[in-house]
Amino acid sequence: MGRPLILISLLLLGASAFFIKSSKLPEGQIQFADVKPLDAMPANLFWGNYSGINYLTVSRNQHIPLYCGSCWAFAATSALSDRFKILRNTSWPDINLAPQVFLNCDLNDQACDGGDPINVYAYIYANGTTDETCQVYKARGWTNGETCGHFQPCYTCQPNGRCGVPATYLKYNVTSYGQVTGNNLTQNVQLMMSALQQGPIACGIDATDGFHSYTGGIYTEPTDNWDINHIIELVGYGVNQQGTKYWIGRNSWGTYWGEGGFFQIIMGQNMLDIETYCVYANPDPNIQVFNSSSGALAEEKEEVKAYVEMKVEAAIEKRRNPGRVRRISREQVITSPPSWETVDAATLPKAWDWRNVSGVNYLSWNRNQHIPQYCGSCWAHGPTSALADRIAILRNNTFPQISLSPQVLINCNAGGNCNGGDPIGVYKYGHTHGIPDDTNQQYVAENPAKFSCSGTQISETCVPPPPPTGFDNSTCSAITNEKLWYVGDYGNVAGPNKMKAEIYKNGPIGCGIDATSKFEAYTGGIYSQWLLLPQINHEISVVGWGVAIDGTEYWIGRNSWGTAWGENGFFKMKMYSDNLGIETDCDWGIPDLTR
Repeated sequence: MGRPLILISLLLLGASAFFIKSSKLPEGQIQFADVKPLDAMPANLFWGNYSGINYLTVSRNQHIPLYCGSCWAFAATSALSDRFKILRNTSWPDINLAPQVFLNCDLNDQACDGGDPINVYAYIYANGTTDETCQVYKARGWTNGETCGHFQPCYTCQPNGRCGVPATYLKYNVTSYGQVTGNNLTQNVQLMMSALQQGPIACGIDATDGFHSYTGGIYTEPTDNWDINHIIELVGYGVNQQGTKYWIGRNSWGTYWGEGGFFQIIMGQNMLDIETYCVYANPDPNIQVFNSSSGALAEEKEEVKAYVEMKVEAAIEKRRNPGRVRRISREQVITSPPSWETVDAATLPKAWDWRNVSGVNYLSWNRNQHIPQYCGSCWAHGPTSALADRIAILRNNTFPQISLSPQVLINCNAGGNCNGGDPIGVYKYGHTHGIPDDTNQQYVAENPAKFSCSGTQISETCVPPPPPTGFDNSTCSAITNEKLWYVGDYGNVAGPNKMKAEIYKNGPIGCGIDATSKFEAYTGGIYSQWLLLPQINHEISVVGWGVAIDGTEYWIGRNSWGTAWGENGFFKMKMYSDNLGIETDCDWGIPDLTR
C-alpha cells in the first residue's frame, strides 16, 4: 500500500507502549557516579566521529521481518556493542550482540510487547550473551512463539534441516551496569554527558507522532505531556552555531528513518522525557570461548525436538538441493584497466589483511547464512560482504558502517536463491538496481513464497501489533526512500598475482571453493587439502594474505557460517596448491558511490 499505510501506522505506534519499567531494580547494578564538571567535558561529542574514527556498529531495524516492540533490547545491545568497539579501539572483529537472546530468555521482560533495558544488562551480567551470528533476529519472542529452549544462546543449521549447538562459541559479558539518573534535570544532563564520555547509553523517550515523522534537524515539540514508551541509544551531543545544545540519538527503525536512522533532539528541556531514564553497561574485555557439552554439533534437547521435526519437513527441498555455487554467467562490465594491469605484483607486500591495515579494521559485520534455518545463500553472502567492505575502504571507514542485504538478492532471484546461485548475479543486480542495507530487509534464510521482487521484498517496515504465536500477520508496507548502494565495474579474476592485485588495490573479493566435509570441520591454522579435481560448491570472501613462520604463504578468507566456525568465522588457506580451488574462480565489484 506504500506511504499512506506508513502514515496511518504513526498514529498506531504513538499509542503503543513498548517500555515496561522494572518493578524492582535488578541485583548487581550500581548508580553511575563518575560525574565530570561541565566545563571539563568537550562541547561536542559524537561516537560516529571521535577524532576522525567511527566507533559505532551497524544500525538495525526492530520492525522487520515482523512487527516487534523490542526497542528495549535493541537500544541496550547497540549501546553495549558500541562500547565493546570503543574498548577494543575498533580492532577486528566488530562485536554485534544479539537482541534475540533477550526476546527468547529474558523472562523479566515481555519480548515483543516491551521491556526495560536494565534487565538486558542484568541478564548479561548473570549469564553472558552471544552475537548476531549465533542468534539471528526473528522479531518474535517468548510471548509469541519463541522459547528459551531453542538452542540458546547459539545454534546453526545443516542441509538436512537439523539444527544444533556448535562445539564452541563466543560469549560476552559486562563488569558492571546501572542507571544514569540524578535528583533533578540539571544533574541528569550532567550525568548523561559524563556517561557518554565512556560510550553510548540507552535512554527512554516518548515516541510521539511527531517523533515518528522526524526527518532531520534538532527535534522539539510544543508540549510537555510525555510518557516514556520507547528506548533509543544516545551516541553523543553537540551545540550548533546558534548555541542550541542537543543530544545525538540512534533509533532502531532502519536507516530510512530520520537522518539515516539517527536524530538530534534539544538538550536541557527534558524533551520527550529523554533526560528522565537512562542506563549503561561496561563491557568485560575478557571474551569467553564457551565449550558445549557434546564437543561436536550438539544433538537437539528433548524440549525442542518437536520444533526441529517441524522444521525438517519444511526443509525437504533443501535436503534435495542443499545449495551450491552455480557459475552460469561470465558476464563482466569493465570500463577501466583492471587492477592487475596497473599494479606490479612484484611490489606487493608479503602480507596484507583488510582486518588490520595500519591498525584499522575495514571489514563489515560477520554473518551466518544458516540461521534461523539452513539456506544455501553463500553466493549472496560472499559478494555482499566483500562489497560492504569495499564501501568502507572507499569511504575511509567513516560513519556510518554499511551492511548490504543478502535477502533482497534472494527475494529478487538475483543470481539464485536458498538452493544456490551465481555470485555474478549479485554484481549485475547491484549494477542495475542497487542493493539496500540490512535495515531494509532482514535476512530470514528462506525463499519468498513468490519471487516478485516487489517493494516489500526490497525494503519494508511493519506496524503493530506483534503477531501472535503461529501467525505471520504483521501489516507491512514498502519503503520508498531507502538508500541504495550501486556497483560500477565488475568481473572475474583468477590466479594468485591477479587476486592479490585486486585485493590490494580495491578490497576483498568473492571466491568459489570446494567446501569438503574436512573444511566444514576446520577450527584453525593454515588449511590445505589435495583434491584431484576440486568442484566449486561454495562462495567465500578473501580479505588478504600472509606468510607463516615456516614460509608457507596463505590466503585469509571470510566464511558466512558464523563466528562459532573456524577462527571467529575466518580461515587461512594454503596458497598456490592444495587449496580447494580457491584461486580458480573469483569475482569482484567496484562500489559506485556517485549514484
